[in-house]
Amino acid sequence: MAKKEKTVVKDGAWLVREARRTFTTGLIAAAILSGFITLLQLTGPFFMLQVHDRVLNSQSLDTLSMLTIIAGGALILYGVLEFIRSQIFQVMGTELVRRLNLTALEAGVRTSLEKGGGLATEVLRDLNDLRSFITSNAISAPLEALWVPLFMLVLFLLHPLYGLLAVISAVILIGLNLVSDMATRSILKEANTANLENVSRIGSTLRHAETIEAMGLMPALARRWRKGQIHANDLMAVGNRRGKAIHALTRSLRFGMQIAVLTLGAHLVIKGEVSAGTMIAASITTSRLLMPFDNMTENWRQWVFAFSAWNRVSELVQGHSSVRQKIPTPPSQGPLKVDRLVYAVPNAPMPIIKGISFNLEPGEILGIVGPSAAGKSTLARLLVGTLQPTTGGVFLDGHNVYLWERASFGAMVGYLPQSVSLLDGTVRENISRMYDADPQMVIDAARSAGVHEMIGRMPLGYDTPVGDTRYTLSGGQKQRVALARALFGKPRLLVLDEPNANLDTEGEVALLRAISAAKDDGAIVIMIAHRPAIMEAADKILVLEDGRISQFGDRTDVVSNISRRLPPAQKRSLTSNGEVA
Repeated sequence: MAKKEKTVVKDGAWLVREARRTFTTGLIAAAILSGFITLLQLTGPFFMLQVHDRVLNSQSLDTLSMLTIIAGGALILYGVLEFIRSQIFQVMGTELVRRLNLTALEAGVRTSLEKGGGLATEVLRDLNDLRSFITSNAISAPLEALWVPLFMLVLFLLHPLYGLLAVISAVILIGLNLVSDMATRSILKEANTANLENVSRIGSTLRHAETIEAMGLMPALARRWRKGQIHANDLMAVGNRRGKAIHALTRSLRFGMQIAVLTLGAHLVIKGEVSAGTMIAASITTSRLLMPFDNMTENWRQWVFAFSAWNRVSELVQGHSSVRQKIPTPPSQGPLKVDRLVYAVPNAPMPIIKGISFNLEPGEILGIVGPSAAGKSTLARLLVGTLQPTTGGVFLDGHNVYLWERASFGAMVGYLPQSVSLLDGTVRENISRMYDADPQMVIDAARSAGVHEMIGRMPLGYDTPVGDTRYTLSGGQKQRVALARALFGKPRLLVLDEPNANLDTEGEVALLRAISAAKDDGAIVIMIAHRPAIMEAADKILVLEDGRISQFGDRTDVVSNISRRLPPAQKRSLTSNGEVA
């Protein structure tokens, strides 16, 4: 397994490397085009030089017409090359997202499972920000700055003093850019990080809007959010103030340098060293030479944010690439084997699951009971492969459920988590797990869960939109639709965590009927529940205490053993809620 993990991590690094190579290739092509674009931008200065020194002196309309045609053709070519360069940036942005979006989404989901939070949303936002940056005007300024020596050469050809003044001007603006970077980089990075954390915290908290409203938590939460927002805004304001001050100084110096060029040109014209046309041409060329540095100062914040976004995406993709198999595995009907399973949260003093082992054959129903915080829900997540075991493993027909390719594994498994949620979509789409499935299979799953009639009473039946912002379902309705989703496709492994927590008597009867039907179809059913009624359907009982198995065997034997060991008061507690006191 270690060899497999090494290979997949290399795949993650390869994706980042390929994305970087695509970006670099496109940037080189855009830089070469920028050279031709820069050369064509000399059309204006040379046209004015020729008109002033040649046309006005010769009074030749033919010369003026020819110069106009040449300048017009050059400007048309300039527009074409500018468009081609913009398309290169567009392709670069699209390719970057295309190469990384799926892997980044998977890495974000995996990290969210392990650490919580909305990293999947954040990484997609980072990718979108990168694409927007690449297709913006901010990225072209450094490419144009690469061809500044071409303008300097032209100025030196017009007169050495023009070139010397341009070199001094460029050095001053480059120095100001470095000062801007040193003054704003760290604080803008800190401000961006603080803003992302604050937005993520707000997003995760607002999912509990009902609790917030019912218990009057809004004022306290508003103060916390406002404090975080003020902190991020203060940092951003300091960075912006420094950047804007340096940019204002840069722009003032650039305009002052153009005046200096005109002053120098007038002096040289008076002395007879250059023509009046060179003075105008030098002024325009100097302005064009200094413009990229001015733009770089103005757009530096976008570069800082883009680098931060790229670092987050690349680190996430390389550090959390999926270690699962890529090749689909055919359906199987073999036994489930849990072999010395251990799960520990990183940096935690003790594992949550401590060396669990048991076997289940097809057609068997296992009930898992135990006190709160015994690790029951963690065990359920390990059984369906959403958590990676620290050591040991869970094997279905000999295949490791964590490494199993997820699409083919999903067709084998039905999972009903303790915290039930429905995806944004219709009832039909939720039951079919967002696949374009045969409607009859959807109806069969709904009938198995006993919700077909309930769905028929909804405004649009199976096409009723549900989710966080759609048609509101009760807790019991959500749980029964989620049960239908778990039963869709007649899975071979069915893991139900508190499946009757929100069900009434009718819903519990439908649940027991569904479990019995799954057993008859040869499925392995594992259910975690506290109500004794549903545990009566189990063939075996596993008692989990402090992450370890304290009892495992036939239901009647385990219940009998527990009853003999408990005093009367705790026996009544076991009978009433199914927990081991």
